[in-house]
Amino acid sequence: AAAEEDEDDDIDLFGSDDEEEDQEAAKVREERLRQYAEKKAKKPGLIAKSSILLDVKPWDDETDMAKMEECVRSIHMDGLVWGASKLVPVGYGIKKLQIQCVVEDEKVGTDILEEEITKFEDYVQSVDIAAFNKI
Repeated sequence: AAAEEDEDDDIDLFGSDDEEEDQEAAKVREERLRQYAEKKAKKPGLIAKSSILLDVKPWDDETDMAKMEECVRSIHMDGLVWGASKLVPVGYGIKKLQIQCVVEDEKVGTDILEEEITKFEDYVQSVDIAAFNKI
């Protein structure tokens, strides 16, 4: 009876006695993981973008709005694309410039954009973000 119990201990019910096959499977798995990592490294990452609607306010009703828009559009940065614009009445004959732009979040921040626009002190009183949407 004791001899039979010893034989039962030698039996592997899950078939893991072939260590060579396990090593080969591990090598194949490592090779596939390496190939996957190389393939993923070659793919370009997703670029986070935002759509921003800016309200650019002039000093008074005598401000040349066409010149103000020209100044705003003259700002060029990597990752900044200007879109449509329109003049929106505020009151007392004053209109504000509402202008759309798309920015790459990594390259252009809203603070930098506002600073660049407010540098045109002769035309721009202030800049507000009317809408900010992630794309």
